[in-house]
Amino acid sequence: MKSIRLKEGKERSLQRRHPWVFDSAIAKGSADAGETVRIESHTGQFLAWAAFSPASRIKARVWSWDEAQRIDAAFIAQLIDQAVAARSLFDIQSEGLRLVHGESDGLPGLIVDRYGDTLVAQFTSCGSERFKSVMADALLRVTGLQRLYERSDASVRSLEGLPEVTGWLRGDGPVELQIREHDWRLTLNIAEGHKTGFYLDQRDSRQRFATHARHRQFQKVLNCYCYTGGFTVAALAGGAAHVTSIDSSGPALARAQANVALNGFDAGRTRFMDADVNASLRAFIAQGETFDAIVLDPPKFAPTAAHAERAARAYKDINRLAFKLLAPGGELFTYSCSGGISADLFHKIVASAGLDAGVDGYISERLQGAPDHPMTVCFPEGEYLKGLVVVRKP
Repeated sequence: MKSIRLKEGKERSLQRRHPWVFDSAIAKGSADAGETVRIESHTGQFLAWAAFSPASRIKARVWSWDEAQRIDAAFIAQLIDQAVAARSLFDIQSEGLRLVHGESDGLPGLIVDRYGDTLVAQFTSCGSERFKSVMADALLRVTGLQRLYERSDASVRSLEGLPEVTGWLRGDGPVELQIREHDWRLTLNIAEGHKTGFYLDQRDSRQRFATHARHRQFQKVLNCYCYTGGFTVAALAGGAAHVTSIDSSGPALARAQANVALNGFDAGRTRFMDADVNASLRAFIAQGETFDAIVLDPPKFAPTAAHAERAARAYKDINRLAFKLLAPGGELFTYSCSGGISADLFHKIVASAGLDAGVDGYISERLQGAPDHPMTVCFPEGEYLKGLVVVRKP
């Protein structure tokens, strides 16, 4: 078994059960891509078993802190069983749910979503790539399903030195799917959609938005970066009189319109704009428009902390414009899915945006990813999605 020895003082994060070892912490040692290595302190003390990634800045991702643990197919299958079993702890009102959430489930580099009778998996690290076949078999066994589609086309694979791979890994079938979420139905394409085909992490936020629409009786709603219209459908389900939805993807907008029709809502209550969000917000301000509720759910502006400063400016700009369009008493549902932006920093960005817009507001709720996308005590980086509901003061 190959060993990786850390520099003096660099063992503390592993002792706190953080699952990553960066290249700057390593004194000596190497291994093949995905190979299991023994991580040792500078004195040779055992710290963890991990999968090695030669091309990545994150050189090792931990499988286990138990020196007696054998890292083999049986161990990987056990971790998958535990992850799937843990989902029974959560009340998930949907046919779409996340079964495995990477490091939070002890399976770094593995993401698995279930859409009805179809599984979609992403293998984004050298370790998960090496155990891909074992993981696929274990997933089908524990779920009793027969179809697993691979979406290993995330940009992070390039950081691992891995090529993009997509297609059926086990079985085959349609890539156009339909799921029930709460009281409505939504369509997705697992071969072409973002992530594994859909944003399951916003499931609970969509339900909250529908509840707010019902309680506050929104008349005019603006859904920015609407993608396939999840928040649009939620707003209509909550009784919003009219929803304007903006995205720069024509195919996503077409699916959003189809989702509105699928749920039987009057198309006259909607407006879909294939446009740039920033430019549209500025145009609305110039036209004197206001909205009772605005959703800002932009794409990832800061994948890592290194991008945080530039991303902060982008988040501030769109929130400043949204505040200017928000009617007194109106609600802003604003999100960041950037791992490089902490919840505290995001709060500061939104506060600064309100100050520049001349708007003050109450933070009525703090939102996060759905519970099947867990953050663990020892891995705070798992909290990539954070949101605020801000009620504009009259």
